[in-house]
Amino acid sequence: MKINLKYGCNPNQKEAFLESKGDMPLTVLNGRPGYINLMDALNGYQLVKELKQATGMCAAASFKHVSPAGAAVSVPLSDVERKMYFIPSKNELTPLATAYLRARGADRMASFGDFVSLSDTCDACTASIISKEVSDGVIAPDYEPEALEILKGKKGGGYLVLKMDPSYVPEIKERKTIFGLDLVQDHNEWIPDGNSFNEVKSKRTEIPENAKLDLIVALLALKYTQSNS
Repeated sequence: MKINLKYGCNPNQKEAFLESKGDMPLTVLNGRPGYINLMDALNGYQLVKELKQATGMCAAASFKHVSPAGAAVSVPLSDVERKMYFIPSKNELTPLATAYLRARGADRMASFGDFVSLSDTCDACTASIISKEVSDGVIAPDYEPEALEILKGKKGGGYLVLKMDPSYVPEIKERKTIFGLDLVQDHNEWIPDGNSFNEVKSKRTEIPENAKLDLIVALLALKYTQSNS
């Protein structure tokens, strides 16, 4: 199965599509994706799915140029952070909306025109906040009906909304074709957890739980940064 794209990496690369050997796990609910959109979406979705798996918390990521500009989990916002993210103290936030605000607010300049990835079903609260930002699209495992209608109204009705099957498991081997040649490697299955920090090479051997959480988010964001970091 395949999904036709509006173009490849560049507008002159007219023929472009996303192909799956089996059932397509990705559904386009609104808009028309481009090649880079899907690179951002598929990498971002892996990141938030693994953040949720590692922490048990709702997660969100803001992707630009196939790397995370921000990634976060749903740690409640302090009063100072609410002011930073322009959220009045009286406004109630869902855990997913909190994660999104943290991810987008990590570097608002870098996130301008980003692609949003969400670990959980997008609710109306999260969609309403996304609707106010300059963004190219969003991917999530599902959407509440009200949230979907809010997002469909963005960018004059052209906002890209993607739904990813949360049960999808990729093949263990990854392939990338460059100049007609295939690079093949194992899919990176490593996910940090609280036990990843047991061997501390310093005099202070105890790491606070909030620091461990920060390290998990940082390491998974690093995993999806486009370098050998």
